[in-house]
Amino acid sequence: MSSEVAARRDAKKLVRSPSGLRMVPEHRAFGSPFGLEEPPWVPDKECPRCMQCDTKFDFLTRKHHCRRCGKCFCDKCCGQKVALPRMCFVDPVRQCLACALVSRKEAEFFDKQLGVLQSGATFLVTLGSSEEPETMLCRLSSNQRLLLLDGDSHHEIEIARISTVQILAGGSTLAEKDTHTYTSLLGSRPTSEGGSARATGMSLQYSAPGSEGATQLKLTAGEDANSSRRQAMVWLAAMHKAAKLLYESRDQ
Repeated sequence: MSSEVAARRDAKKLVRSPSGLRMVPEHRAFGSPFGLEEPPWVPDKECPRCMQCDTKFDFLTRKHHCRRCGKCFCDKCCGQKVALPRMCFVDPVRQCLACALVSRKEAEFFDKQLGVLQSGATFLVTLGSSEEPETMLCRLSSNQRLLLLDGDSHHEIEIARISTVQILAGGSTLAEKDTHTYTSLLGSRPTSEGGSARATGMSLQYSAPGSEGATQLKLTAGEDANSSRRQAMVWLAAMHKAAKLLYESRDQ
């Protein structure tokens, strides 16, 4: 990948929307897969009352729109200003009580786990039908759109092309008893069995450009109880959270 292409992927611009200032990609095609589109606002004429507490709007009771859901509320029900990085807002924005709660729960991912994914971790990687695994550094690109694999070879996988993510536990095989499916990004709703604390690896399927069918990628943490393995376990937990956010983005 040329430096010019990489620069285009990372280029951003400051724009003003009715909801506030946003730092968005220069080209929409390079937007983060974790992002959400701004919702259309419920027209003022269609909401004479607060959509939460049913208070009637008048000269003293003003109406406000939640920047996350676009619904109309009174100040009591929509007075909190909370960070909303999934819509690229520069500053915290007004949100209703329900949306503010969701945004706060997502804050840990953007404050901590996203950095973990971009720092990367070392895994034994098996790609496609390859018989011999390769030791590679796996990390998320700075624009959050690519899964980068670096070792003796280099691979880039578009996050948007991932169809399923499975966390492997209790061994390095793909036996059904050892596999915990946390999310199906493009398919049915996720199931959650077990916890990421027992994770030993990850298996995902994605569609490569120009190829038919899905390609499987398997990442396995090393056996030694060292800092590299601990870092891999933390990375897997962060990827679990990322997969859930990606599924939710595609479901909205």
